[in-house]
Amino acid sequence: MNDMTSSKKLTWKQYLVVASLLFGLFFGAGNLIFPLHLGQLAGAHWGVAAVGFLITGVLLPLLSVLAVSVTRAEGVYDIGKPLGTGFAIAFMVLIHATIGPFFGTPRTATVSFSVGIKPFLPQSWDSWSLLVFSALFFLAAFAFSYHENNILSNVGKVLNPVFLALLFLVFVIAFASPMGDPNTAAVTSAYKSQALTNGFLEGYNTMDALAGLAFGVTVVTAVRGMGQKKAKDVSRVVAKSGVLGVAAIGVIYLLLIVLGAMSLGKFKVSADGGVAFNQIVNYYGGAFGQIVLAFLLTVTCLTTAVGLVAAFAQDFHKHFPKVSYHTWLALSCLASFLAANFGLETIISWSTPMLMFLYPLSMVLILLSVCSPLFKRDSVVYFFVVLFTVVPALGDMVVSFPAVVSQSSFGQTVAMWRSHMPLASMGLSWLVPALVGLAIGLVCHAFRRKNLVSDLELD
Repeated sequence: MNDMTSSKKLTWKQYLVVASLLFGLFFGAGNLIFPLHLGQLAGAHWGVAAVGFLITGVLLPLLSVLAVSVTRAEGVYDIGKPLGTGFAIAFMVLIHATIGPFFGTPRTATVSFSVGIKPFLPQSWDSWSLLVFSALFFLAAFAFSYHENNILSNVGKVLNPVFLALLFLVFVIAFASPMGDPNTAAVTSAYKSQALTNGFLEGYNTMDALAGLAFGVTVVTAVRGMGQKKAKDVSRVVAKSGVLGVAAIGVIYLLLIVLGAMSLGKFKVSADGGVAFNQIVNYYGGAFGQIVLAFLLTVTCLTTAVGLVAAFAQDFHKHFPKVSYHTWLALSCLASFLAANFGLETIISWSTPMLMFLYPLSMVLILLSVCSPLFKRDSVVYFFVVLFTVVPALGDMVVSFPAVVSQSSFGQTVAMWRSHMPLASMGLSWLVPALVGLAIGLVCHAFRRKNLVSDLELD
């Protein structure tokens, strides 16, 4: 009987398997561009900015997988379920739309194009060449996802390590022959006094905490398949393996941030990290090095895109079964293709407001899920925390939109109201209200527990 309920002791090799799975889940080729750009923006303040970035780009994604483990969730829908099926469906749709066809999936094509194709073409060809490239890119993603085969993922398993090895080579060469001193690099105005919070907010762009909620069940299922029966044992294995996996990601992010700061010795702050990556690789490896890395980057981005469109189609077919998997797949690829043609800079500028809204909600749900055993996953605690978080998060979203929205009369009205919120200037106007909501929720939970105990004693 004990053998049926006890968990097997895992070997270090098995821990490394889970760690590599977590690494593959969170580190996509597109994640290269954000720490690089952060390094350029932060300059000499790169260290403080890196701390903020690592909190949202590394620690929070690990906590998101732990949240899935602790609550025994089967997907992002279950994370929001304590607030009712309506909220859970809405939250799932927003998460999948953001990491999927609206922003995350189109970014896989635009990063590939910006780094792999654009540098070799005349600037006047940008629009139609992106159109052709993105069409071929998402046709390939559709084809590989249609039969749900493992051809491309198997190719990715071979080429992804090669890409990382070449990236490591770039690090070795760059640090052996630095372009400049990162500790004396120019600091942009936004990072002179608020490097920590700006780094924290820049970490939103990785979208990894959202990905952890959506795909963390893959990791948890793998751990259960290794003979871990109890929820606490699954959480322990995820935590231990996660430290290894996210530590590797954290080291890469840190090196990229420093590399970005060093690049200011030769280049100006770029419009986005894709341009910075191009400049750095071309500086050290020339055209040939750029072609090799561009090819590998495109394959890894395509592998990521296949995973994203397939996951989107599977989850939406599960919750909206009247529409077939293949129809959802086609819609996802088509929407991603259309969004990709707005270009990388536009995608980032419009995804930022959505992330300013979704990340606070995701953060409080992740932390509530991880701590849910302490308050028996009482929905009243969830309700007050989310209620007090959602309104200021909407305000952060509105003021983060491009000028067409943020500078409108509506946007300026919201900005005026929001300016009275604590920490609003840091983009964290939701934090204090969320803590107030937590306090109210825990008090209500305590009263409910006390009344329940009293009723049981009377019975």
